[in-house]
Amino acid sequence: MPRELGAPEMEAALAGGAVLAAGGGGWAEHGRILGTAAIHAGRPVLMHPEELPDDAMVATAAAIGAPGDQTNWEMLAVDYVRAAQLLEKELGRRIDAFMIGQNGMSSTLNGWLPAVMMQAVVLDAVGDIRAHPTADMGSMGMHADPAPTIQTAAGGKRAEGRYIELVTRGATGRVSPILRTAGHMAGGFIASCRNPVPNGFVKRRAALGGISYALDLGAAILEARPAGGRAVLGAICRQTRGAILAEGPALRQSLRYAETAHDIGVFRVGDAVLHLMNEWMAVDLGAGRAATFPDVITTLDIETGRPVSAGRIRDGQGLAVLRIPAAEVPLAPSLLDPALYAVVEQALGIDIVGFLPA
Repeated sequence: MPRELGAPEMEAALAGGAVLAAGGGGWAEHGRILGTAAIHAGRPVLMHPEELPDDAMVATAAAIGAPGDQTNWEMLAVDYVRAAQLLEKELGRRIDAFMIGQNGMSSTLNGWLPAVMMQAVVLDAVGDIRAHPTADMGSMGMHADPAPTIQTAAGGKRAEGRYIELVTRGATGRVSPILRTAGHMAGGFIASCRNPVPNGFVKRRAALGGISYALDLGAAILEARPAGGRAVLGAICRQTRGAILAEGPALRQSLRYAETAHDIGVFRVGDAVLHLMNEWMAVDLGAGRAATFPDVITTLDIETGRPVSAGRIRDGQGLAVLRIPAAEVPLAPSLLDPALYAVVEQALGIDIVGFLPA
């Protein structure tokens, strides 16, 4: 049934999305701005793809960039709306529903305000249940399709003349890097709207129920918070069938910002080694691999149970490393395509493809 999204759902989306941010996925403060703007502008409504006709037009609302130490970006809530307007104008027809490419600290709420302002609905589907470093990973397999699509972007620091509006047409695999470059030029992040497709396509290719998954996880977290960090960690593991791989003090071994708008780095948490490309992509423990994308990998503060993004980890901070196996989450079939991971393996110098689920 359609579900109205208000303040309680916003808080649940922030809490659950922060776990699924997997070390990246934006900022909770930004997500609260987006959610507050949406619920004050109207009443966002969440609908499952099965509740819409197959020919309803769906577009993906997203923020593109690298969350690490970049603080010079400026994405206003209206930038998400402007990107959607640009796409709708180029498409030549209205958008009926907005989905997201990934959950995250803010990205779970990316579609709420465009949906309200453009009289559409928020679709309960995601390109990827967790945050990821390339747009292709949330494109529902469109990365391998040579057919042209539309991607738009808006945002940038106005005071420095960095504001950009961008409309691109072309194969997803070709134009997605253009938007990431625009994010870098805009100051590190930019709002986008992309890849309009019929709802029937989404039903075959997306992780269905992905926003409800984040909301239910967030509700369990909020209920456990008064009892402290350990209670929150336990609630997350019970709700997701996940497990804590390691605990201990954190150490940033390396972290650099690349002009491709990616944060690349290696961290230690206790005995675990975590590999970062905007988000946690793999965990090595002892002599072996303990977790690999598309597993959900999250670092959480032991005292509070709150997720901590890579850019905000302090050396010596007590963290727990959570793994939710890919088999336990809604998974878009396209995430099993080895072609998605060449850029990650090259950037990090580790094997990803060899650990993909069968």
